[in-house]
Amino acid sequence: MTRISNAVTLLGAGTQGSRLAYMWSRLGRPVYIVDKNSNQLSQASSSIEKLRRKESSPSEHGPIIELIAADLDKALRESWLVIECVPENLDRKRSIIKQLDSQADPDIIIASNSSSYSITEVCDGLEFNADDRFVNLHSFWPPETRVLEIMGTDKTRPEIIPRLMNESREHGFQPFHVRKSSTGYIFNRIWAAIKRETLMVLEEGIATPEEVDQMYKAVLHTPKGPCEQMDVAGLDVILAIEEHYAEVRSGIPDGPRKYLREIVGRGDLGVKTGAGFFDYNE
Repeated sequence: MTRISNAVTLLGAGTQGSRLAYMWSRLGRPVYIVDKNSNQLSQASSSIEKLRRKESSPSEHGPIIELIAADLDKALRESWLVIECVPENLDRKRSIIKQLDSQADPDIIIASNSSSYSITEVCDGLEFNADDRFVNLHSFWPPETRVLEIMGTDKTRPEIIPRLMNESREHGFQPFHVRKSSTGYIFNRIWAAIKRETLMVLEEGIATPEEVDQMYKAVLHTPKGPCEQMDVAGLDVILAIEEHYAEVRSGIPDGPRKYLREIVGRGDLGVKTGAGFFDYNE
């Protein structure tokens, strides 16, 4: 039987998973969103519908098929691309990538949406059935921010990157090819310096979050300052990324991470909990 291969599968129905499902369904093609938590799947479905209702020019949406993790095989049978969107835990990502390799046909592209771990790091030391189909597809905050960083390994098949560049562009992304393996890709390496210095300014009592963001927006004419941007991303996510950078790079100061640990320890994770650097409960 010929396999239908125009679907995309998202493994993980959190914020990134639901937003990516919205983007990849914009040309009328089916998207499978898979999670072990049925409540998370319901929340993702609601989030996708909200994004669709906001469109100024409605597009031809493909169906969103929600599946529990046990039914992953059904999604893989009809997909050309599967993207893991689970939280930033290296061991968990390694386990999922290994599982996907064992279940997915060799021609299916397997991608990680990790914001801090390169696919080379995720795959390091593991044995695969097909190790030439792994990539990073790092998104930011689609559809508002449509930049997509695409990064392969030294084994990635040469036709995969051009295909992903074309397919993602057709689906409304603005793709960029990261030409060498890079922890933090392109933008996050630049952003890391900004957020780290922001955290040091706050920790040292030089300015308040309000003052930092007001000045940043006034000078660079951006819609958000670094403190609000970190709140949107999630301060727990920011901390996990900073911890990883400190592991792989020398000379990373501890002050910003110590400062973040105190905030995260209080349960203030940013927008998703209603409070971070700013209060979002009002």
